[in-house]
Amino acid sequence: MKKSFLTGSLKSLSILSLSIGITACGDNSWWSKNNEPTLESEQIRKLIPARVSDRPSWAKDIYDITYQLGIPQTKENICTIVAVVDQESNFVADPQVPGLGEKAVREVQDRLEEKFKDKLGDSIGGTVAGYFQDVLKNQPSPEDNYLSQMRRVKTERQLDELYREIFDYMSKHYHVSALTGAARLVGQDIGEKLNPITTLGSMQVHIGYAKDHKRQGGNIAALRTDMYSQYGGLYYGIHRLMMYPADYDKPLYRFADYNSGRYSSRNAAFQSMLNDLTTAELTLDGDLLLYNKDGSPRATKSESERELTNVFATHNILVTPRQIRSDLKKEKDQDFEKTATYRAVTKLYREKTGKDAFYAIMPQVVISGPKLSRDYNTNWFATRVNGRYQTCMQRAKRIKI
Repeated sequence: MKKSFLTGSLKSLSILSLSIGITACGDNSWWSKNNEPTLESEQIRKLIPARVSDRPSWAKDIYDITYQLGIPQTKENICTIVAVVDQESNFVADPQVPGLGEKAVREVQDRLEEKFKDKLGDSIGGTVAGYFQDVLKNQPSPEDNYLSQMRRVKTERQLDELYREIFDYMSKHYHVSALTGAARLVGQDIGEKLNPITTLGSMQVHIGYAKDHKRQGGNIAALRTDMYSQYGGLYYGIHRLMMYPADYDKPLYRFADYNSGRYSSRNAAFQSMLNDLTTAELTLDGDLLLYNKDGSPRATKSESERELTNVFATHNILVTPRQIRSDLKKEKDQDFEKTATYRAVTKLYREKTGKDAFYAIMPQVVISGPKLSRDYNTNWFATRVNGRYQTCMQRAKRIKI
């Protein structure tokens, strides 16, 4: 399965790999054993790579955020966080991205109309795309137009702010709502809808996730600004990485989830077991349903949903298609493991293969975009982060707790 963003964390395709037992040692909302000693801010500083500038400040923020979220500051938890921050940004709140400006210009020139039509529909999207192109070439002046300014951006934040400025200009000068009949297709609304910068900050968190878990008041522009700050970037990243329960016995799978979606490692294992019960060849991408761009489930049945119906009918398992759909809607939660669908597949897998059901594998997802020099995969991402995690854990051995 292939996904694409203009910017975002290095997301993934993965090669089917390690699996773990159906029962594991996870607890509550993080990967950590109970009753472990916790670290203070100064000890956290020693776990951050020495090359990082202002390690005390990063350490204090990590300590404060984990304390606020109720995450124990164990060496496993802290190293999990340190590894992801280091992979995503090398501990730079607003890192420079080599060649970002030229990549953004190519994306605008090659795929602008397609993206606008995809977001707004063919009629409105085509009209707005035309206005956008005109603004890029002629504003704020022909001599230093927005396209030229785009070529000069060095960081994601600069590109994000430039897009917001362009859409703000459009809303003030082109009166898009009147031309299209759309009630609120101007200003921040259209700017936020069309802004291709969707993953932000030192831990590359999707803006939609941050909106759902806002830590303070303010509009969407204020939220974006907060996510580019050191504290804000860490807060939303740590929240997304740690604040959900999963019975993974290795942080590797939490790293994979961070890259390709919550519970994608568990769901890919479910798809793999289902694969062994059918002649179909399911893509092990960790998505059990098909989704719209806003994250809502589509009515069209996924390959996984169709095969579940077939397998249950073949083996006289009394789980109806309606129940299957209801259960699959829980695929982003731990409660999916309690559903009739999940339990039936794991039970049937044990009966038909003589093997123990397994809890997680590496999901197969590839993500590309102009921020990336090439397509990357979840296995690559998770393995790289896991290497940083292991290095951090080696440093932790030298710390007296």
